[in-house]
Amino acid sequence: MNPSTPRLVKAKDRDTIIQALAAGVVPRMGLSHIQVGRAAEITALVRDIDRISDGGAGVRFVIGEYGAGKTFFANLIRLIALERKCVTVHADLAPDRRIHASGGQARALYSEAIRNMATRTKPDGGALAAVIERLVTDSVKEAADRKLPVENVIEQKLAPIQEFVGGYDFAVVLKAYWRGSENSDEMLKTSALRWLRGEFSTKTEARQALGVRSIIDDDNVYDSLKSLACLTRLAGYAGLVVMFDEMVNIYKLQNSQARNQNFEEILRIVNDALQGNTTGIGFVMCGTPEFLLDTRRGLYSYEALQSRLSENRFAANGLVDYSGPVIRLQSLTPEDLLVLLSNIRNVFAGGDPTKFLVPDDALTAFMDHCNRRIGEAYFRTPRTTVRAFVQMLAVLEQNPGARWQDLIGGIQIAPDAPDIAATEETTQAAGGEGDDLTSLRIGS
Repeated sequence: MNPSTPRLVKAKDRDTIIQALAAGVVPRMGLSHIQVGRAAEITALVRDIDRISDGGAGVRFVIGEYGAGKTFFANLIRLIALERKCVTVHADLAPDRRIHASGGQARALYSEAIRNMATRTKPDGGALAAVIERLVTDSVKEAADRKLPVENVIEQKLAPIQEFVGGYDFAVVLKAYWRGSENSDEMLKTSALRWLRGEFSTKTEARQALGVRSIIDDDNVYDSLKSLACLTRLAGYAGLVVMFDEMVNIYKLQNSQARNQNFEEILRIVNDALQGNTTGIGFVMCGTPEFLLDTRRGLYSYEALQSRLSENRFAANGLVDYSGPVIRLQSLTPEDLLVLLSNIRNVFAGGDPTKFLVPDDALTAFMDHCNRRIGEAYFRTPRTTVRAFVQMLAVLEQNPGARWQDLIGGIQIAPDAPDIAATEETTQAAGGEGDDLTSLRIGS
């Protein structure tokens, strides 16, 4: 075994990671402490982020089997985007949240994504007001330097947004926020934020509060995201990265017309990104192979998308091509899982090798036990494997007299494969893929 050099782990990160792993979900922070592999895929997405920062655009479909690590991968890319001065928004699709709809589901997806807006200084979400305040503050400073009225500078700064569909009202609302800031009118500022978050349900209400005749609704979600991307760049950020997970919920739509309308909206996004029709915005969408490949209900059922998303036929027999829109996540290797278990051991010890609860021999013995119990599935879908390892370390930590050799033999591990019928029923109710801790196939 050749584990990576132990890294110090902050107490806050340690507790968050352990609690999340024990619960079977992906931690919201400290991902770099448990990341393994995925170097080529990460490099490809980092190039996308750099292109977005340079005024370009990008779109990626992160495709993986149940447990291949889509959620973890997306969270990791989101953190990298924040470090590179991008603004990120993210949301999970669900029965009541999708990209195109006529009953409020698209607006609900947009609102959820904006609530999760993050910047490097506000990584946990709720960053919309901070982004606008940065624009206002910069405008005030520039107005003082140029000896111009602040309103004139803001008008000049917001001119590019007005070129987008719906951009005029977008600019009007931003100016209303500035007026509220100037006049200490918290109600006006709150109304502006509500409009930008897509929380107005009627045009009448928006007109009374802000003097605009439109709202962000189902039919203009994508256009609003493009205007928002322009806003982030005007405020001094590198661009906007939009992340949608659980795309399998589109595949699960029973109504073919509803599916096709969502596919048409996805086609707009793909065309704009690939043809250079938009700037400073990138999309990362995560889904299962069925969502992509199924010719009856998946993206491949829509001919225009199939032609744009089909994979390089030369990328076979171990060869890969990460230049296209589709990124296929492969399963963990046993070597990756060994490093992952080593990383988890390091987290428990807070990065101090002298506090390791088990030696290297325990890691290989644990993996051998899993292999005998369930075969190769222990590294292909490792959720229960990782949870069992975390539980074993928790017992050793709280019972100093316990021996790892005695505990390993008593660990019960079952294959981490979803029951298809149960998963279908659960995901339709909860709007998820059931891809929580299995994402831990990815790591540093």
